[in-house]
Amino acid sequence: MKKIGGSQLSRDFLNKRVKELKPSGIRRFFDLIIGRDDVISLGVGEPDFPVPWRIREEMIYSLERGITSYTSNYGLLELREAIAEYYKKFGVETTYENVLVTTGVSEGIDLALRAIINPGDRVLIPEPTYVSYEPLAYISGAEVIKIPTTPDFKLTYEMLLKFKNQKIKALILNYPNNPTGVSYRRKELEEIADAVIELDCVVISDEIYGELSYNFKHLSIASLSGMEDRTIILNGFSKGFAMTGLRIGFAIAPDDILDGMLKIHQYSMLCAPITAQIGALEALKNGEEELERMRSEYIRRRNFFVKRLRNVFDVTMPDGAFYIFPNISETGLSSEEFAEKLLLSKSVAVVPGNAFGDCGEGYIRCAYAVSIEKLKEASDRIIEFVESL
Repeated sequence: MKKIGGSQLSRDFLNKRVKELKPSGIRRFFDLIIGRDDVISLGVGEPDFPVPWRIREEMIYSLERGITSYTSNYGLLELREAIAEYYKKFGVETTYENVLVTTGVSEGIDLALRAIINPGDRVLIPEPTYVSYEPLAYISGAEVIKIPTTPDFKLTYEMLLKFKNQKIKALILNYPNNPTGVSYRRKELEEIADAVIELDCVVISDEIYGELSYNFKHLSIASLSGMEDRTIILNGFSKGFAMTGLRIGFAIAPDDILDGMLKIHQYSMLCAPITAQIGALEALKNGEEELERMRSEYIRRRNFFVKRLRNVFDVTMPDGAFYIFPNISETGLSSEEFAEKLLLSKSVAVVPGNAFGDCGEGYIRCAYAVSIEKLKEASDRIIEFVESL
């Protein structure tokens, strides 16, 4: 019997757009550290905290009771009601009818794009940005237009108005931002909202780091006047509640868009895992104390790490998330050269900034989702490396 491997067929069955996708710039550096116990990894965008015990306990108890069935395609009704209530803290008034529980925010991004994009529709993506947005938009059939935001990493009214009369379908907005940690105050969001209304487009608002806002409270752009009918909110439990591997998120969207997302979800995913949904419900009911503890620790780590690395880099103090995005251009190395040489000589893994878009060149992303002890050691090694150049 022949093993499955290299194809000998004369026809190419692979989707053309999939063939054209570039491998993730983050994945390459993950592959380099596999099996190396000596490496301090600042590359993974994942909390180092375990899922809070009360959430784990509730999920364990549900399994002991044999609760392992499918749920409604929409998700558990009680969870959807809790999400609608929860989002009031971010200024949004909605009901469970406009909430869809998803298998992480990643599925939400895919659903949102496929629900609204026709072939050739134009999607704006500010950069630097999370690595999934452009590929998923491209696969959905969109024409992707990138907006460089360096050196301030802020999207502005003026930047958006350059695309007036260009039939923009959607803007993907992520704040607090991965990889920069930048977020937006009300006035800044109001200016973006004004531009979105003038462009007559939809905003896909990825707010997964909303709970990890440090300098000011997170506000959803959907709460602003005129934005309630043109915003798709995406959020979840991976970052704030440290539930990454449980793959549980949600979307809040206007009726017609949510209906479209549900159609795709019910055929491609059916429903999010019930155990994770039960854990998410417990997080919303009783997770605030643990969330605050983790948030306080991230602030402590952020302040320490930024202060240390400012000895050798220009570093902007992030507003949220758990990343810093130092400017390494004065070293004379490209982002990839810096990351690779640092890994090989000092066993510290970071992600080159150009993995998040061309305008990320000259930067690196460092996640401070590791213990303060590891941050101390990593910062010492990074400073030693820079001073040796």
